[in-house]
Amino acid sequence: MQWSPPTVVPAALAAGGLLLGAVTVALDDAGRVLVGAAALLLLLLAVRDLLLRPRLATADDGLEVRTLTGRRVLPWGLLRVRVRTGRRWGTTVSTLELDTAAGPDDDGVLVVLGRWDLGADPADVAAALADSGRTSG
Repeated sequence: MQWSPPTVVPAALAAGGLLLGAVTVALDDAGRVLVGAAALLLLLLAVRDLLLRPRLATADDGLEVRTLTGRRVLPWGLLRVRVRTGRRWGTTVSTLELDTAAGPDDDGVLVVLGRWDLGADPADVAAALADSGRTSG
């Protein structure tokens, strides 16, 4: 099992970044800076989403999470999975918390992923992980 944003998301981000980049030609200096920064941000988000595919994947020895600093495997025996739900700006937001207990070699890890990172509802991902029978939470 693996989760990541749909492939259309980085494509749309890149298209928006290129479109904003093309618009900067017709703007004054201040507008070029602001719109150029927005275009650069969209392009960086597109690259990030392409590089971090799949964002979350199951493996034999644990749950593999891809971050900008590399891949990390969270061992099944130490892994706790939780879904947090809160209200922000009038909407309900859910996040998936992957927490490992402290082991002999490290202090433990907390990874928080949202719908954007997973390409699915965090509650559905938690349910799929629970159905696999490998996690506690």
